Amino acid sequence: MKIERALLSVSDKSGLIEFATGLHDQGIQLLSTGGTAKTIREAGLPVTDVSEHTGFPELFDGRVKTLHPKIHGGLLFRRDDENHQTQAKANDIPPIDLVVVNLYKFEETVAQEGVTLQQAIEKIDIGGPAMLRASAKNFSAVTVVVDPSDYTAVLDEIKESGETSLKTREYLAIKVFQRTAAYDAAISSFLKPDETKEQELVLRAPLYAQLRYGDNPHQETRLYGNFADYFEQLQGKDLSYTNVLDIEAASDLISEFRRPTVAILKHTNPCGVGSDDDGIRGAWDKAFETDKLAPFGGVIVCNRPMNEALARVISEIFTDVIIAPEFESEARAILQKKKNLRLIRMGANYAEAQKAQIIRSAPGGFMVMDKDVRCLGLKDIEEKVKTKRPPTNDEIEAMKFAWRICKHVRSNAIVFANKDRTLGIGAGQMSRVDSSRIAVWKAKEAGLSLQGSVVASDGLFPFADGLISAAEAGATAAIQPGGSIRDKEVIEAADERDMAMVMTGFRHFLH
Repeated sequence: MKIERALLSVSDKSGLIEFATGLHDQGIQLLSTGGTAKTIREAGLPVTDVSEHTGFPELFDGRVKTLHPKIHGGLLFRRDDENHQTQAKANDIPPIDLVVVNLYKFEETVAQEGVTLQQAIEKIDIGGPAMLRASAKNFSAVTVVVDPSDYTAVLDEIKESGETSLKTREYLAIKVFQRTAAYDAAISSFLKPDETKEQELVLRAPLYAQLRYGDNPHQETRLYGNFADYFEQLQGKDLSYTNVLDIEAASDLISEFRRPTVAILKHTNPCGVGSDDDGIRGAWDKAFETDKLAPFGGVIVCNRPMNEALARVISEIFTDVIIAPEFESEARAILQKKKNLRLIRMGANYAEAQKAQIIRSAPGGFMVMDKDVRCLGLKDIEEKVKTKRPPTNDEIEAMKFAWRICKHVRSNAIVFANKDRTLGIGAGQMSRVDSSRIAVWKAKEAGLSLQGSVVASDGLFPFADGLISAAEAGATAAIQPGGSIRDKEVIEAADERDMAMVMTGFRHFLH
């Protein structure tokens, strides 16, 4: 069915004139409203105002302009129904074959700091969604375009045959319903009062990428949302599900540190972290010495630009992902020789992504949880000492370092460290004592002494045995949440061994 009449009403005017010019060149009559009509007219194209088409003026500062039977009738009447055709002719309702509408910028408005309720309400589009939905419902005859990126494809089809294919119209109609659903969800999320916010969860996000695979190659996986706002892949194979998890875990961990720091992770668990005021090259040595096997096929992250000195060292081992705020040109030249190696630039705005809640599937639905962003329990740490001996200044610095890392180790988590490097890490065991044994074993395997170290535990010591095990390995101080019914026994065990112990009052489990 040849397209003869098009209605254009857009807030996003990118590509509008080129598209409208193409339609005019195909002999299509242009209808439009307000600012869109003005823009088209200023470009020298003939355009009919909707008010002229309907014979009814725009009212109430433009709130009512397209809500008219001559508009919606022209969109909705069925071209294959003789009764509909008769009614359309009797009421002087010509068909509208093409609708080009994008909506008032509600999401952008409410994202602005200090936006008022009235400002938000004025950006709630009424006529736009109504026209979009009417056109999409009648996609068998009406072409509806909500996304400027579709202008070229639609115009190409019109130039070829004077119309669009049914397949194209159906595809465009689906995009309309996706857009209007997201728009309504954004409005309801903004307007609903706090006491009703938890009654319903609406999830909508654009497809970002088809990932290489999930946990395993036979699991198809897709990534939705605005991942590219925070990370840029500079080279390497496409990302997989586990890559994305590792990137998030590594970025969350490195965000804890201000000094030049390097962390090495495997399967989202840190296996070595080092800080060095002289730069990331020295920080790498400290991180790598914790566990020299884990970096192979692992993830490396640093909070300073990747430089040539570190790139040369890393290039000698097999690494899956490297994350940095920037890659110096010399470092890029070295690392790009490994074509499969994924280089990820982390944006300075990653802190914004950390504000998002964690959403995970559950049988029949979802769980939503606030992200554990803040490292709790380190404020006024000297006032949280529970043992007879207070920690030394070096032990306090080591406690703070270990506590920040322990927060990012899968529970049950044990971390042995000094003030600028990890010495042994035990993760994800059913028993805290087992995690401690693994951490001690890893330190011995690396040839590192735990004498004079600090031990951090993400959860309380339910019995004294975990603390005693750490003391026997050489730890002289401990930091843990506390809160066990046997805290007194644990404190006594620490005092007997002249250990200093801090109880933060907060736990940082990670499952």
